[in-house]
Amino acid sequence: MNIGYGESLFLAAFDHRSSFSRGLFGASEPLPPGVADKIADAKELIFEAFERAIARGAPPELCGVLVDEQFGATVARKAKARRFLLAMPVEQSGQREFRLQYGAEFGRHIEAFDPDFCKVLVRYNPEDDRAMNQRQTERLAQLSDWLHAHGRKFLFELLVPATREQLESCGGEDRFDRDLRGGLVVETLGELQAGGVEPDIWKIEGLETATDCKRVVAQARTGTGRGDVVCIVLGRGASMERVLGWLATAAPVPGFEGFAIGRTLWEAALQKYVSGAATREETRQAIADRYLRALAVYAESASRGRRTQGMEAKPKDSKARVEG
Repeated sequence: MNIGYGESLFLAAFDHRSSFSRGLFGASEPLPPGVADKIADAKELIFEAFERAIARGAPPELCGVLVDEQFGATVARKAKARRFLLAMPVEQSGQREFRLQYGAEFGRHIEAFDPDFCKVLVRYNPEDDRAMNQRQTERLAQLSDWLHAHGRKFLFELLVPATREQLESCGGEDRFDRDLRGGLVVETLGELQAGGVEPDIWKIEGLETATDCKRVVAQARTGTGRGDVVCIVLGRGASMERVLGWLATAAPVPGFEGFAIGRTLWEAALQKYVSGAATREETRQAIADRYLRALAVYAESASRGRRTQGMEAKPKDSKARVEG
């Protein structure tokens, strides 16, 4: 079985559900009357900003949206109709342990929307709850088999939450990111692969060094049939400057092929919009600006990395075609 993806991929991610309702509207399930409509409208606004970015020069063949069925079904159908790349989640939202949102019916929901990528978000630390890790791996392997049997691309968003002991050993979150995260990500990929989990694309938390990026790519591509597997960077809701730093670090590394950024692009702008401090047009413009800035930094960093390494971009090199 050969897996992977042959292009760069730049996703505006707004598949958030429970965190979206809590963060923007202070609501939790069951949602008060009218809140679901407000959430759906906010997601429509993010999509409008994405379309604005495309109109301003973002490459439509490499750009897409990651949006959910619960609140973003209309957006998903619009993206599909307009031939933008579409990724959709299949996991339950806001859960520590991975489970499928629609249980045994997950395949019917995938077929109904026909996304280009089926995404899972998984929290997995190899030094944490081993029993939970094993349960998750078994469920993910079954999903992986189904997706590939049905010709579906598998997008795996990996979060490695630090344990209390890890934070204490290294002196806090920043040191954890710098000193421990890379090794734990590599270990996690190996365990999941050994358990039969075979993503086409790994969506990875930002790494602090090119060395860690290279280690992660090497693990993602280890073994037979994984030579085309790629990694992309996720934003983790971090500040724009920190996310841009992660993009600049990863972009020059062969095997890193883009990003999927969410709250960093839209959270602050939507908070102002929801509070009445910004108009719809101002919000649309602010989100589009941030998306385009991320694209520009990624493209420039990838190009600078090729120059540093003495390599010329090939005409079909998708990284060379990203413009801000």
